[in-house]
Amino acid sequence: MKVASLFSGGKDSAFAAYVAIQHGWEVPYFVSVLSESESSYMFHVPNVHLTSLQAEAAGINYIEVKTKGEKEKELDDLKAALSRLEIDGVISGAVASEYQRTRIERICDELGIKSFAPLWHKDPRMLVREMVEAQFDIRIVGAFAEGMGPSWLGRKLDESAFADLCNLNEKYGVSISGEGGEYESLVLDCPMFKKRLEIFGSEKEWKNSSGMLRITDARLVKK
Repeated sequence: MKVASLFSGGKDSAFAAYVAIQHGWEVPYFVSVLSESESSYMFHVPNVHLTSLQAEAAGINYIEVKTKGEKEKELDDLKAALSRLEIDGVISGAVASEYQRTRIERICDELGIKSFAPLWHKDPRMLVREMVEAQFDIRIVGAFAEGMGPSWLGRKLDESAFADLCNLNEKYGVSISGEGGEYESLVLDCPMFKKRLEIFGSEKEWKNSSGMLRITDARLVKK
C-alpha cells in the first residue's frame, strides 16, 4: 500500500504516518498545506512552515500545497496536488473531527483512492500515552484552554505534562489530546526521523487567556 501522509507537523499527523509505516505501508510523500488564513477550517496553521524540515528529517518527499485558506476552496488546492501523485490512498491524523474526515474522504472518493484515519476515535488518554511511550518529542506551541498559562508554550509533552493534562481534563473538561482545539503541537523528533529538529529562535505571544509559540529559527541536527 502506497499512501501520502497529510502532514501538519503536529503530533496527530506525525503519529498517523508512524502507525502506517509500522504496519508496513509505503509512505513516499508528506503533503503539507500552507494556508494564508490563520482561521482555516480544515488545516493546521501554527509553525506549518517547518514541515519541510520534518520531511527532510524523515527522508520523505515533501509536497507543499499553498492555499488562501478559503472555506471549501482550500480543498480544491489539496485535491489538485494529490491528483498528481501515484498513490493508493491518503493517511490523515483525524481523531474526532467529522468536518476534516468527511472532506478528506470526499476528495479521495473523487480521485479513486482510499482514505485512512488510523487514529480515528481512539481514546485521547491512550493515544497521547502511546505517543509519549513511542518517544515522540512533542512541544506545545499553542495553548487555548482554561487552566493553561504561558508556561505551557514550548513545554515538552512528557509524563509530567500528560499528568497535568489529565488533571485539566478532570477539572475543566480539557481534551487530553487537544482535539477540541485546546492546544497545538509540534514534533521535534520521533522514530521516523533520522535527524531531530532543534529550536534556535522563538517568540511567545500571549493575550488574555491564550497564546502561541511562533518558531522563528529551527534547524536539523544529528541525534
